[in-house]
Amino acid sequence: MDPILIVEDQAAIADLIALTLEHAGWPCHVVRDGRAAADCIETGRWSLILLDIMLPGFDGYELKQYIADETPVIFLTARIAVADRVKGLRMGAQDYICKPFEPEELAARVEAVLRRTGRGNTVLHAFGVVLDPTARRVRKNGEDVSLTPREYDLLEVFLRNRGVTLYRDALFERIWGEMPEEGSRTLDLHVQRLRKKLGWHSEIRTLYKIGYLLEEGAP
Repeated sequence: MDPILIVEDQAAIADLIALTLEHAGWPCHVVRDGRAAADCIETGRWSLILLDIMLPGFDGYELKQYIADETPVIFLTARIAVADRVKGLRMGAQDYICKPFEPEELAARVEAVLRRTGRGNTVLHAFGVVLDPTARRVRKNGEDVSLTPREYDLLEVFLRNRGVTLYRDALFERIWGEMPEEGSRTLDLHVQRLRKKLGWHSEIRTLYKIGYLLEEGAP
């Protein structure tokens, strides 16, 4: 898979984006000004470009004109006016994300764009488990593992966020598309079943009253 190019002039935000996406299994390259970005766009191959608008050198709108149509672009910017969003989307961007953003939402929207454009086929793996997003197939030590659709989606979220605390409400909304009812144990039941099917007894850590975390550990 070609890397994701992150064009962001604020070092702390650029580092957060790179950390989030690399934890999710996507290699990244960061540049912090428009001229360096133009050089990368001209000479490199990218699965996706995350593009700030307000940059030194060339701004994001100018850079978008250098990018080949087949390379997907997400604008990631503090400019929240509807006119700016409309302009970015009309220029051909796949998405427009306003700052500040939640890392989990960013990863989900990057994943959606990569899938929609046929680029989200990175194989994910941890602790002997291999997940192929293209085939929606899971194997453990070479043997197929049968998962329900919800279990599969939950496993993919864990694998794309190894070492990251995943909050209960965010996980529930991501997998089920809604907030949980008071006292719901649905998420806990699915995690329990996932642990059993994968033989992961300690790999998925329970964070009491907070959520879950997939240990980084071995590949």
